[in-house]
Amino acid sequence: MSLIETNNTKDILKKESPWGAPNKNNKQPSPSNSDDMEDLAKKFQDGLKNMFGGSSKTPDAKKPITLFIIGAIAVWALSGFYRVDADEQGVVLRFGKYTNMTQPGLNYHLPYPIESVMTPKVTRVNRVDIGFRSSSDSSRSGAISEIKEESAMLTGDENIVDINYSVFWTIKDASKYLFNIQDPLGTIKAVAETAMREIIARKKIQSILTQGRTDIENEAHKIMQQILDQYNSGIEITQVQAQKSDPPAQVIDSFRDVQAAKADKERQQNEAQAYANDVIPRARGEAAKIVQEAEAYKKEVVAQAEGEASRFVAIYNEYAKAKTVTQERMYLETMEK
Repeated sequence: MSLIETNNTKDILKKESPWGAPNKNNKQPSPSNSDDMEDLAKKFQDGLKNMFGGSSKTPDAKKPITLFIIGAIAVWALSGFYRVDADEQGVVLRFGKYTNMTQPGLNYHLPYPIESVMTPKVTRVNRVDIGFRSSSDSSRSGAISEIKEESAMLTGDENIVDINYSVFWTIKDASKYLFNIQDPLGTIKAVAETAMREIIARKKIQSILTQGRTDIENEAHKIMQQILDQYNSGIEITQVQAQKSDPPAQVIDSFRDVQAAKADKERQQNEAQAYANDVIPRARGEAAKIVQEAEAYKKEVVAQAEGEASRFVAIYNEYAKAKTVTQERMYLETMEK
């Protein structure tokens, strides 16, 4: 290689090397650590400027982005405020897990998605109908749809009865209500059917259709509450109200005829008893009167007979003593009459 080419190569190395010209031993100098870190920091800052505010080097370019970030954080933090109405109860969840309950009023929880809140209405009285359904339109007109699968039940004397009833309930513990049962309405309905069927299976149909309705409602209320408490459902039964209790539609006419016949029988028995209560005392009074009159007549006849007998004996005694005198006296007395 010629001397000219060697010198050209050295000049190129001096110009292109990022670390400066080689020393006398033809070695490159080591880079400076502080300069390298400053360059990296500068490049990072330039990248952020290009991403959010362009390449402007003025301080005013950073203000809109900063204000936007601060505003977003403030809005996110303020989103944790919530209000619980007077008829509600707040249930706070942290990452989907129950943490605590809050009372009516203004409350705060950590913003979503850290915490969230559920506010079920705990004072509202809810209603579940068993054996029938009613809509807003049909309720005004009084029409309902029968659900035979729910209403048909077997009685204790092996008869079938259709019972329509309503269950009224409220939420007494919101956390148990939300997390211990998956389907509150379905659970209440199933418990209501179970309790009612158990009670009807111990009753006779006559009691169910007449005076036993109040007892059935009270028993169903008690059994339902016991079962729901065992489930830790957080539900309180306020009332069980029987709407209708009839025999099946296929035999209801015959059943009513039988009931009418029984009613007629009872009516006639009552009338007969009333007649007996009136006639028998009067008959007994008449009989007593007759007996008393007979006794009086008996005494009178006996007294007369005894008197006649006594007179005859007296006359006989006088006749025995003086027959002629007695005969003449009796003759004269008879002629005088």
